[in-house]
This record gives sequence, structure tokens and C-alpha cells, in this order.
Amino acid sequence: MSLPLQIGITGGIGSGKSVVCKLFSCLGIPVYNADSRAKWLTNHNQQIINRVVALLGRDSYDAEGRYNTSYVSSLVFNNDDLLKKLNAIIHPVVMQDTADWVQNHATSPYVVKEAAIMNKAGDRNSLDYVVVVEAPLELRVSRILQRDKRSEDEIRAIVKRQVSDEDRKKVADFLINNDEESALIPQVLKLHDICKMGDRSI
Repeated sequence: MSLPLQIGITGGIGSGKSVVCKLFSCLGIPVYNADSRAKWLTNHNQQIINRVVALLGRDSYDAEGRYNTSYVSSLVFNNDDLLKKLNAIIHPVVMQDTADWVQNHATSPYVVKEAAIMNKAGDRNSLDYVVVVEAPLELRVSRILQRDKRSEDEIRAIVKRQVSDEDRKKVADFLINNDEESALIPQVLKLHDICKMGDRSI
């Protein structure tokens, strides 16, 4: 059974990658949000739960069995070795979950995977193309201030920790400009027309 074209969509915080993914969803294209799915699996996959508790202790989950993000972050934030071990527990399960999801949507002309961090297509992933959503930094900060209960300093600190715009562009096969001056929908429709052909040699 042939698999659909797999399109990765990424972008910095506030770039609007989730809005772009919603537009693809409105076009009937299946969308997999890797970050939210990883959170769900961390809370519900027993294999992950058992191994995280073994690695980081029972406080990794609260009394209701929910993943204790703040506690885990405090342990791994400045401990690269521990972070690598944690990722080695979670990432393979997410990758298998993604593969199963793609199989379940084999009749779609293409599928979209949304993630904050993404390698170039074919570099340790099954992506055929990577789409980077970009927007000016000040606009991104303004959007997040309106959306989240975060201070401007917190937002700028997050931006600094993320991949730079320049490095993100290096992995891009396509760019979508979401600067609120360039019309967004025509850019998505153009990409949709390209991807629904299922051509892996663009």
C-alpha cells in the first residue's frame, strides 16, 4: 500500500503555523500535531509512564496521574544527559504513533504534520517536504501577548531558545509568509494544489 505525501509544517512561536494547519484541515487534509500528541501519549501511554517514573521518580506524575511538566522540566533543564534519556523514552513512541496515523490516512493525497522542531525532509524523518511559516518578530510577540498569559520578557526568552529564523529557512522546501500583509489563503491554496498531485520530485 502506497503512503500519502507527507508534508511537515513548522515555524517559530507566534508565526501562525497552527492557523495554516487549520486551513489545510478545512481543505479536508488530515493534520497531525506532533507536540500535542506527544503530550497526550506522555499522559496516557503506559509504556512511557512506567519508564519516565523509573527514570525520574514518582513525582513525574501528580496524584491524579497527570504528567508533572514543571517537576520534569526542573530536572532536565540543565541536564543534557537526563534530557536525552527522557527523549529516548518518548520520541520512539511518538514516531510509531505518527507512522500508524499516516497508515490510517493512506487514501488521502497528502497529510500534514505540525511540529515546533523539524529536520530537513528525509533527515531522520519520513517527510517529503517541509513548509516553514514565517512572520516578523515584533508581530509574533504581539500575537502571543494577545493570546497567552505571558510577559513580553518571557516570550522573547522563548524565541531565543527556539531555532533561529535563518536556520529554520535552511530546512524549508516552501515558505508561507504570514505577516498580515501577504494574503495567507492563496498561499495555502497554491501549496494544496501542488501537494494533492502527490509528486515527490518537486
